[in-house]
Amino acid sequence: MTVEITVTVNGTAHTATVEPRLLLVHFLRDVLDLTGTHVGCDTSQCGACTVHLNEDAVKSCTVFAVQADGTEVTTIEGLADGESYTPVQQGFWDEHGLQCGFCTPGMIMTAEWLLKQNPDPSEAEIRAGLAGNYCRCTGYQNIVNAIGAAAKAGR
Repeated sequence: MTVEITVTVNGTAHTATVEPRLLLVHFLRDVLDLTGTHVGCDTSQCGACTVHLNEDAVKSCTVFAVQADGTEVTTIEGLADGESYTPVQQGFWDEHGLQCGFCTPGMIMTAEWLLKQNPDPSEAEIRAGLAGNYCRCTGYQNIVNAIGAAAKAGR
């Protein structure tokens, strides 16, 4: 059995026929070839697959593609406007908020959502906002600094 879905991803509507069990992360990566969204743990623990679904940050390994039918999804590829980074992306660059880069797309997508909810978070609020995202390389301080710099730039 297959189902036809239409999902607007990064401003472009995509119609595809998918199996009902296909996860959104695999739809993005395998059907649409948007590989910036990473598959980390497949258990919703790491946050590497975080995208925005109707402007809410979600772990795309926990959403079936059919559940995204009729929605708007933003991936890491949809954030930057041409050559211009968002303040969060620039903060990650300036503050070296990455090391291996595997968690970075999910961290950035979570940080973008966090700053929309709270444009001036404290360090404790940033750390709490990142609680569902794991980084195995950086020790988090530069990630926290990057988000703090983005908040400051947005003020």
